[in-house]
Amino acid sequence: MAVATRAEVLTCKHFIGGKWVDSADGKTFESINPATGETLAVCAAGGPREVNQAVESAVRAFDKWRLTPAPHRGEILFRVAETLIARKEELAVLMAREMGKVLKETRGDVQEAIDMTYYMAGEGRRLFGHTVPAELPNKFAMSVRDPVGVCALITPWNFPMAIPSWKMMPALIAGNTVVFKPASDTPILAWKLIQILQESGLPEGVVNFVMGSGSGVGAPLAEHGDVKVVSFTGSTSVGAALSDACSRPGKKISLELGGKNAILVMDDADVDLAIEGIVWSAFGTSGQRCTAASRVIVDNTVLDEVTEKVVARAKSLRLGDPTDPKTEMGPLVNYDRIGAVHEYTEIGKEEGAELLCGGEAARDGDLGRGAFYKPTVFGNVKPHMRIAQEEIFGPTTAIIGVDGLDEAVRVNNETAFGLSSSIYTRDVNRAFRAVRDITTGIVYVNAGTIGAEVHLPFGGTRGTGNGHREAGQAAFETFTEWKSIYVDFSGKLQRAQIDIEE
Repeated sequence: MAVATRAEVLTCKHFIGGKWVDSADGKTFESINPATGETLAVCAAGGPREVNQAVESAVRAFDKWRLTPAPHRGEILFRVAETLIARKEELAVLMAREMGKVLKETRGDVQEAIDMTYYMAGEGRRLFGHTVPAELPNKFAMSVRDPVGVCALITPWNFPMAIPSWKMMPALIAGNTVVFKPASDTPILAWKLIQILQESGLPEGVVNFVMGSGSGVGAPLAEHGDVKVVSFTGSTSVGAALSDACSRPGKKISLELGGKNAILVMDDADVDLAIEGIVWSAFGTSGQRCTAASRVIVDNTVLDEVTEKVVARAKSLRLGDPTDPKTEMGPLVNYDRIGAVHEYTEIGKEEGAELLCGGEAARDGDLGRGAFYKPTVFGNVKPHMRIAQEEIFGPTTAIIGVDGLDEAVRVNNETAFGLSSSIYTRDVNRAFRAVRDITTGIVYVNAGTIGAEVHLPFGGTRGTGNGHREAGQAAFETFTEWKSIYVDFSGKLQRAQIDIEE
């Protein structure tokens, strides 16, 4: 599976019922390199017809797959992980070209898919339930997990290998079948993942793959009567619409939505360490992460020092071709994102925040061909400002001054989102107070806000989602149902809560 050369344009098709197929109406769309504007692939653009075919295929495959012993399902996933390792560098380079992350980040994206696949392969010999004592004599009590059925997986473009793996691998190991719709900005990486699953021996129909728009594929997929669970990562507005669509039939849905994450820097922090965490968290992936640090909440005693150093580092970041190892920040995922990010620059200025650096598209030399936006830092930001409350999803961070830990925690918690937070302090007591009082789903101490390990739950509070978590054991709450089992071997009728012997 060679990486496409710059002269080669790939052709990507849907994968339905174990076969690669075009759209019935012949419609296509292009995958574009956001750093250069070149066409990387021509992809089939699906619609309701392809969705129906994919769901029907998944329904047909479900009974056989759920009855396949889970350890055997795990063996297939193990082969997938081994193939991902063998092809890691090819996939990382292709990802850098398709969505603009620099190589060290795309390698991490593929590695996360490897880690999740290995982890879930191992769960094929666990999938723990519970055994508990029964309250009546000669009676056995336990609970087990059952697969749900057909799962619709709708994923974003910023982690085109990792996030599909977060969803797909637990769904598969639990015995579900899948219809997967990737983001239209990154169809090639999804197409490659499906190829690897096929090559690793996944039975026909267990995973189906349909590319296309949210309205043409995502909505009809989520609303399909035979889809039992929807797992979506993306914008808050789309998540709300999907939630409404699933609530009417009572369909299970897991939502991973926005974030407005903050790094707290206390007066006793290792400032230089904090600066590294801020720059990595604010400008990694060009700020296009749900865990990106778009707020920096700083004790006023070190505010000037932190501000000066953050601005200096932001100005020094090297923008360019994400496949160049010297590049520190790549482009936004597409050209439309330039306008969306710049809109918040104008909002920040109108609100009275001080633009300290950046705040415009990068047009110098070859950068003018791509969707590049300069790293942007605002100072003199008040907690109520829109740039301190709304998700920007770009390389913009807002510095907010506070007096002490209590105010820092309060400002951190007073947003509509609650995904990730970080505190830099040398005081262990202060660190544990913050861990206790911060109300986000993820809390870091002396590290940035981005990065997650596959064996712990990932997700947030408030508007970040609807209470579900991805990764770790928590992922199975989305993709399984609990079944409680009672075996009475007393040979007589025993009535729970009634015939308990004194």
